[in-house]
Amino acid sequence: MRLDKYLKVSRIIKRRTIAKEVADKGRIKINGVLAKSSTDVKLNDTIEIRFGNKLLIVKVLEMKDSTKKEDAEKMYEIINETRIENNEEI
Repeated sequence: MRLDKYLKVSRIIKRRTIAKEVADKGRIKINGVLAKSSTDVKLNDTIEIRFGNKLLIVKVLEMKDSTKKEDAEKMYEIINETRIENNEEI
């Protein structure tokens, strides 16, 4: 599944267009490698997302096309969520 679609379906990011913008600005890494919105997401991948001064790291547990809130919560596990300084890089 494409990265932008996974982020939307899992409800990590609410809109697919926003997920695409974040990815294309170089703020997302998959398994430590910079990812674009079209990058393929697989089970057990680790996704690092930088939201301003917040760094969210999640592990992919499921791949579903469902948009039910209950299903979305089971699609990933939060590994780490931290605040970062503006000059730190991910």
